Amino acid sequence: MRVLVVEDEPNLRRQLKNVLEQAGYAVDSAGDGEEGHYLGANETYDAVVLDLGLPEVDGLTVLDRWRREGRTMPVLVLTARDSWADKVAGLDAGADDYLAKPFQIEELVARLRALIRRSAGKATSELTAGGVRLDGRSGRVTLNGEPVKMTAQEFKLLSYLMHHKGKVVSRTELIEHIYDQDFDRDSNTIEVFITRIRKKLGADLILTTRGLGYSLNDQI
Repeated sequence: MRVLVVEDEPNLRRQLKNVLEQAGYAVDSAGDGEEGHYLGANETYDAVVLDLGLPEVDGLTVLDRWRREGRTMPVLVLTARDSWADKVAGLDAGADDYLAKPFQIEELVARLRALIRRSAGKATSELTAGGVRLDGRSGRVTLNGEPVKMTAQEFKLLSYLMHHKGKVVSRTELIEHIYDQDFDRDSNTIEVFITRIRKKLGADLILTTRGLGYSLNDQI
């Protein structure tokens, strides 16, 4: 899953990026509203953490522009202002959730995880496909109850496919959602990770639709 953090305070931005990367997300970040709007309008994200008090362009304006441009990714708004008026303004502009500063990082990660689940139509943090179970909260994968060790990128790829069970996902979409903006999009690492996951979880788990992409096998 790929997340954008738009926060002007350097230490908090760095902390959020580090914590979210440790939680298994690919993270891009921006320090002002102009850059944040550009990234959100031109890159693909599963969720955004957006501060309202941004330089250049304020967060409410950024969010309103995204929604007017048809960008539908879930957005978690951050603000130091803790009034009902600010909360209502953020939600009216198209925010999906609201967190006032100061906040606990663990709460932000949990709220972001919930937003992504709801966006994908999932009710819990556990996703299943046959005997494979993935827990997005703990970062664990099991096969028939036995733990399976996976790299961070393998986990991200499997998680994205499981969030989109029943859909054929293109190679391009996988790259857009599991890597940050600096990734070499001509790389063949997607194919390498698919091969590794099949070896660990079963050759029939992930299906290849030639010319279109990959999907989870609903029949196993």
